[in-house]
Amino acid sequence: MSAVKAKNNYTGQSGCSRMNCAQAVLSAFKEDFDIDESMVDTFKGYGGGRAPGGLCGAYYAVRYILDEKDPSRLEELEKHFLEHAGALECRNIKGLKKLSCVGCVEKSSEFLEKLG
Repeated sequence: MSAVKAKNNYTGQSGCSRMNCAQAVLSAFKEDFDIDESMVDTFKGYGGGRAPGGLCGAYYAVRYILDEKDPSRLEELEKHFLEHAGALECRNIKGLKKLSCVGCVEKSSEFLEKLG
């Protein structure tokens, strides 16, 4: 269900406030992974290819959560995301046109949801 919430956060649907990709994912899973609301605010600067290393913000948010909660799954996340998006960096993902921004939010959130 949090994957749906992440998508709604990103699109601003179903009464959710519109957020960037990184915030949308982090906010949707904050209860599941005990993430403070202030961290969601911190991720305000990580949308649109502005996450460290130019990474996709949605991917970066999941990586952040896993780094804190289950680092052993980081390699699995990377493989999952590359399989669907074709790249990890926002600019490259957009260039490949394999996955839209909302698709990145969905695929990264689905990975986290499977862990829950």
